[in-house]
Amino acid sequence: MTEPKRKFLGRKLLMASVLGLAAIPGWAQQRPAPVPDFSGMWAHPSLPGMEPLATGPTSLVNLSRRSGRSNVLQLVGDYKNPILKPEAAAIVKKHGEESLDHYGFHNPRNQCWPNGVPFVLPNAGMEMLQQKDHITIHYVVDQQVRHIRLNARHPAKITPSWYGDSVAHYEGDTLVIDTVGIKAGPFAMVDWYGTPQSPALRVVERYRMISNEEAQEGYARDAKENARNQQAFDPDYRGPVLQLLFTVEDPNVFTTPWSATVTYRHMTQDQWVENVCAENPKKYGTEEDAQVPTASAPDF
Repeated sequence: MTEPKRKFLGRKLLMASVLGLAAIPGWAQQRPAPVPDFSGMWAHPSLPGMEPLATGPTSLVNLSRRSGRSNVLQLVGDYKNPILKPEAAAIVKKHGEESLDHYGFHNPRNQCWPNGVPFVLPNAGMEMLQQKDHITIHYVVDQQVRHIRLNARHPAKITPSWYGDSVAHYEGDTLVIDTVGIKAGPFAMVDWYGTPQSPALRVVERYRMISNEEAQEGYARDAKENARNQQAFDPDYRGPVLQLLFTVEDPNVFTTPWSATVTYRHMTQDQWVENVCAENPKKYGTEEDAQVPTASAPDF
């Protein structure tokens, strides 16, 4: 057989093999799906921020209302929410009484400490940087940063940290982040109502892009519960937006896993405004000084 004829037959055999694979049921679906693009600056200018679901176990709401919405000057969590175990309910009730009695209670936000997960999730703004094997999430309040490893596993032994050990993978158009090993610091709590946490805390986040029409349901739940800063987002934007559905479980605190959403809006600005809590620890003279984290020894 001549060399040209041998090459011609080789190409035919290769093409036949490819066509044969394509005919196998499900082979085409095994090709890597395109990675969804979550880039951009996303605003969630609502306080306290978590969007309770319409049904099912969900986040606490504020019993103190102003114009029908959460009164952020008085954080009185619904300690009767059935997701809370009795001990946790008592802690939430105590914090609510403190909030009604004076200026409030310490939390990681007003004490200038790392907010932790899930406390940080309804932050006023966020930006996600997606890389091949790593994701970085940057939050506007206090310039907080999280690092997430893609297609990795949690180590057998985890050293607790403020934002925990986070690993992630894509499920079609959804980014799924699993976080454990979240450090329980002196002011650590799950939400603005002082709901406690334990070393067993686990948080699963699911991010996906949704249409403006789909987002209306989340916006409505947000408006029903939270106060809003209209200036932080573009009211005329009608394109797709980012929505986070997260699930929290901690058998030492909660009777059941519970979920809530954060439905972002398109941010009006194209760069972050510096926001550093520790540069203003005196709180306008209306509260005691914030207990800013300090090192016990010099870095150098």
